[in-house]
Amino acid sequence: MTRATFYSQFDPMSTVLKSFAYNLTKNMDDARDLYQETAFRAFSNREKYKQGTNLKAWLMTIMRNIFINNYRKKKKQNTILDSTDNNYYINSGKHTSRNEGEGNIMLEELKGMIAELEEELKIPFLMHYQGFKYQEIADKFELPLGTVKSRIFFARAALKDKINKRYNAQSSYAVAS
Repeated sequence: MTRATFYSQFDPMSTVLKSFAYNLTKNMDDARDLYQETAFRAFSNREKYKQGTNLKAWLMTIMRNIFINNYRKKKKQNTILDSTDNNYYINSGKHTSRNEGEGNIMLEELKGMIAELEEELKIPFLMHYQGFKYQEIADKFELPLGTVKSRIFFARAALKDKINKRYNAQSSYAVAS
């Protein structure tokens, strides 16, 4: 198929292709780019088009495939699109510092709450927190497995209760029961 013949068949489809491109991208600039890429690929591969078949479907398939490929590339690149004028926060990532003071205070308060637990609840709880398995704790203290599990459960429940009582006025710190 000659270039002129292909162009004469392609030209009436341009309005449909542009609206399809906008429907895919939801952005006018991206739609223009997608349309242009589709037109380029269609003209460079016009010998692959079989005359007598549905040109509109062939062109829309090319456009859809280009859109999908571009979408996958952007997703892999994990592109951040920031439409704000001020890019200060994006460019200043190396110089940020984190203030962990509040978290440290809460951790100290939590350690104090744990220290207030009864010994028979505190020791299995701390061992489990440190990574010991239930069975290892049971073997060490020569206790049934169910007893160890229940003591750890009761220690958690007591801590939740203490946290809820202490931070009841501050609902953002309350732990759900």
